[in-house]
Amino acid sequence: MARRPLAILTAVVTSAAALTAALPASAAITCDTATTGGATFYDGPSASKKYDARFSNSASIPNLSTYTPQGAGTWYNWDGSGKNLLLVGSYRAGADSQVYGIDPATGSTVGVVAIAESHVGGITVSKGWAFVSGAGSSIRKYSLTSLRDALKAAGTPYLAQVGTARDVAGASFIGSYGDSLFSGTFNETGRGTMYEYKIADDGTLTTVAGAWEVPTKTQGLTVTANHFIYSTSYGRGNRSNLYVVKRGQKDLDAAALSCFRAPSMTEGITEYNGTAYLVYESGSYLYASDPATLNVIPRLHKASISSLTSLVP
Repeated sequence: MARRPLAILTAVVTSAAALTAALPASAAITCDTATTGGATFYDGPSASKKYDARFSNSASIPNLSTYTPQGAGTWYNWDGSGKNLLLVGSYRAGADSQVYGIDPATGSTVGVVAIAESHVGGITVSKGWAFVSGAGSSIRKYSLTSLRDALKAAGTPYLAQVGTARDVAGASFIGSYGDSLFSGTFNETGRGTMYEYKIADDGTLTTVAGAWEVPTKTQGLTVTANHFIYSTSYGRGNRSNLYVVKRGQKDLDAAALSCFRAPSMTEGITEYNGTAYLVYESGSYLYASDPATLNVIPRLHKASISSLTSLVP
């Protein structure tokens, strides 16, 4: 690496120091860590009283012996007959990613579709499109008509994205509400940022000015009329956190919120018909046999949305 002149280095350091000094300090947010200490409905130690009182087991996630689940979304009336789907994105390094369609009424997997390789940290459905986290900080879009046909087909058909992926500020997680898509960055050491994008009929995303501050280590998001619900985690031996944040304040310290512990390795979270469905990557072949994995969870967990949002009325 070429060396920079001392004067330039001094200027860079001075500018960085001035910028840091100008940034407001973030107050620590306290998360409820009270645990039950008793038996749980999932593997490993209890996460917290609030979690254990609200969540329960739901559908099994397929292909955990070869893939690692990440993002979660909801598709209402997916086949035109009033039936609905939960969508779960899953990845494997060096291979196509996969999208699973899971029937929330029966827990059965109705179809599996292959898409181009990415970490698939987020997936959401709106205005005739499925939006999926692509490579880097990008969002791909898929026609729901084509996705429907692929999910109904035998085997694991490959589905190509429509057009070029949209580069955004961050696409570690994705959620939507109405004609707004929200996506943001995962930050291991500090708070991340999230932007809102308006969705056009053709799937074009238009950025809404002004970033939202999101919790450290955000992995998943679901959006309701009045709340953001964030899933945050990092490390197989660490408990996760769930944040329920009242919408309105872009500054997280100024927002009304509640935070409580969840089992280790939470990922995507989605809302369907008043129920939150939470994905864990800990049941994947990458982590399930590792003694360091605190909670090995091969199923979706579910809780009523009202039991969560009532924490921040």
